Amino acid sequence: MTRYLVRRLLGMIPLLIGISFLVYALLNLVPGSPTDRFQFNPSIKPADRERIKHQMGLDEPWYKRYFVWVEHVAQGDLGTSFTNYSPVSYRLKQALPNTLVLSFSSLIFALVLSIPIGIYGAIHRNSIFDRVSTIISTAFFSVPTIWLGLLLIILFSVKFKEWGMPWLPSGGVRNLRGGSNTWDYIKHLILPVFTLGSVQLAVWMRYIRSSMLDVIRQDYIRTAQAKGLHERTVLMAHAFRNAVLPLVTLVGLTIPELFGGALIVENVFGYPGIGQLTIDSLNTNDYSVAMACVMIFAVLTVLDNLIADILYGAIDPRVRYD
Repeated sequence: MTRYLVRRLLGMIPLLIGISFLVYALLNLVPGSPTDRFQFNPSIKPADRERIKHQMGLDEPWYKRYFVWVEHVAQGDLGTSFTNYSPVSYRLKQALPNTLVLSFSSLIFALVLSIPIGIYGAIHRNSIFDRVSTIISTAFFSVPTIWLGLLLIILFSVKFKEWGMPWLPSGGVRNLRGGSNTWDYIKHLILPVFTLGSVQLAVWMRYIRSSMLDVIRQDYIRTAQAKGLHERTVLMAHAFRNAVLPLVTLVGLTIPELFGGALIVENVFGYPGIGQLTIDSLNTNDYSVAMACVMIFAVLTVLDNLIADILYGAIDPRVRYD
């Protein structure tokens, strides 16, 4: 296992370097510049704009600036924002915890609901519960995330408030008027978490149901039942453990989708995370912040894939990495 981990970690280095090069090239080849916001400012002359570009190093070719960026990153310096001139690391420290909370809360929400619903649907195949859950999962899988988020805001934030019913906040992470506490923080999370996790809930629920249906038809399950084992023991100790193995890999590969989905969900709900920070930096051509955000998503993606492989080996004793 140790040799496998070292080999995988070393393999991540050229992968991340390649990703950083491609992303940096794309960001800098797209028309626009961080100094474009000064273009229509009458108090800033063209000569002043050129001087600002020189101070930012934007008058150098992009490939030269890339190697300068790599050198600074290797020293722990992520650069300075071109929009508010604050350190990029400071802006990431403010946004990253919010995105991690949102993404992993959505992951837990989807897992906690999808596993029992999928198992129950497989055991009671073609029942009313199974048919209703199938319809609901298909609907969640088919609905665009941005549309679902807006619909939830209209219903639970706007209409519920008009009807005098308990309503949920439509954006942010806390009440800006004061009185913020843990429950207030949770209320701000409910709609974004449901929106982000609903698609994965639908996929995993159907996947668990299908996998359980395949497993409970196997001969060893019938043998365990014939030996007189309790039904719960047969389902959980034998059927579910084998049915959940492919789900581990699926979840590991899906976690990056949660971070990617946060780009949309955070902007729909005005949630101050990495997703919203990425969109804002792209809109203002803030290369330093955009690069840092994209590389965080890249690092989290490769680490999630590694963790999924390790968990798969931990659950299935037949898997050997050495």
